[in-house]
Amino acid sequence: MNWPAFWLSLRVAGTALAGIILLGVPLSLLLARVRFRGKLLLEMLITLPLVLPPTVMGYYLLIVLGRNNPLVRAMGVDLLFTWQAAAFASIVVGLPLMVQAARGAFESISVEIEEAALVDGASRWQVWWYVTLPLARGGILAGLIMGGMRALGEFGATLMIAGNIPGRTQTLPLAIYDAVQSREYTQAGLMVLVMTGLAFAGLWVIRRFGASPDSLTRDYGKQSKRSHPASPFPRSFPDRSADRRSGGADRAGWRGVPPASPGRAASPPGKASCASQFGGQLGDHH
Repeated sequence: MNWPAFWLSLRVAGTALAGIILLGVPLSLLLARVRFRGKLLLEMLITLPLVLPPTVMGYYLLIVLGRNNPLVRAMGVDLLFTWQAAAFASIVVGLPLMVQAARGAFESISVEIEEAALVDGASRWQVWWYVTLPLARGGILAGLIMGGMRALGEFGATLMIAGNIPGRTQTLPLAIYDAVQSREYTQAGLMVLVMTGLAFAGLWVIRRFGASPDSLTRDYGKQSKRSHPASPFPRSFPDRSADRRSGGADRAGWRGVPPASPGRAASPPGKASCASQFGGQLGDHH
């Protein structure tokens, strides 16, 4: 077993995971919720590493990180043939899997649920933390693990920009290649089993802890009904009932709520459907 290559692979994959989640979640949310010019081009650029040959992707990265790049010369940074270059390549090839999975999770969340949270007194940040993020956690977790496993198994682009230097840039996939070339099949087989075990472990985590938005909505509704029947949000949320009675619901983000006419209470459209999705009554906000 090539332990230096194993630990270097974990180091590279861990660094790549940090970059994948920092870039992947905002990009997936942007693509799922915002319409803008050039959106299709951005989607294609993100997905391109999935369809390009690894050597082609590595050549592009070689140009980006090479000394002929004016930005690289201005910064005085030389990442080629370092483990940081391997981590950069792993981020590029693993990011599309994260974006695709997380974007699908964000798109499957009903906007009415988030609007109901705003009407119930939650701020934008509380809606993100207590509603959007829990409902999308299955897709985010799946994308993070698949992107991380793709980063751990990166070979072609890493070889192009980081090389195959034992003890310095040789990751586990490169060590397996060297072992096969040297006819050290026992060592190669052991490293292959380690990579396969890590892949199975990642898939098991996805199946065990990943959940669909529908199941999370049902569970969230049951929990909120037990803890606070009148509201699916923590009691620590500020009470904005007075604001809502004076029209604050529209300021909180609820669109399409007609103003109450004298002698007649207005009812927000879709209120019953939102309450049924949470499993509890939203309460009378008027």
